[in-house]
Amino acid sequence: MAYRYDSDLEFLGSIKSEDLSDLVYCLTHDKDGKERFTEELTQHVKYKRHYPDHSMYWEEIAAEMQCFGANTFVTLLRGGKGVGYKEVLTDVCDKMKVNYNKNSSVEKIEQNLLMKILEEAIENMSPEELKELALSTGVKNTSGITKEAMVGVFQAVFRAGGFKSYQLTLIIVNAVAKALIGRGLTFAGNAALTRTMAVLTGPIGWAITGLWTAVDVAGAAYRVTIPAVIQVSVLRQKHIYEKQAEEVEFS
Repeated sequence: MAYRYDSDLEFLGSIKSEDLSDLVYCLTHDKDGKERFTEELTQHVKYKRHYPDHSMYWEEIAAEMQCFGANTFVTLLRGGKGVGYKEVLTDVCDKMKVNYNKNSSVEKIEQNLLMKILEEAIENMSPEELKELALSTGVKNTSGITKEAMVGVFQAVFRAGGFKSYQLTLIIVNAVAKALIGRGLTFAGNAALTRTMAVLTGPIGWAITGLWTAVDVAGAAYRVTIPAVIQVSVLRQKHIYEKQAEEVEFS
């Protein structure tokens, strides 16, 4: 396993060790908390020397992700190097039937992936949950609110970017993490997010259930790459908006 330079993953070198914990966990543990048989990260000399100071071996973390996203035989031919992050990301999007432009930035494609998950969650919401979600996210007039309208609200948030886009990413990823790896984000402690997270966790969990069944059939790699890509997406947003993260309010 060797890291290949990847401009879309280089930012991991600037992420704090504690913020890398969730990504390391999903690369090395399954949903039941058991160590993955196929992971190599914990066997690396840098991991053994520096754990839990993840920032000291961020390249090995990135390499583990690149290799999970690649064909094992082809990886051996490349000298233990996997594929670029964008290829891993688009492969996940194809598996989840996400619409995206292959020429878009990885940040935009990651948002398309999260929006797909959110759309499925909203589709499974009851009228009461939909109204509570609307209230939690600051919608003033919830009378007659529709699923299509709420999808439109969130699409607008992602298009606008900035703080609200970061916060929406945080909310979705926290809920997805609970469904896929059995625990939420360790750095999702902003009290202003609590209500919306609570509303989304159930429906997103249901949306993920159908996906996870298909993933189990599809093969072990997707059980790693899907949650890992989702973890990277929130780390990227946190990196971009680090200085303002404590001021974010979703209302």
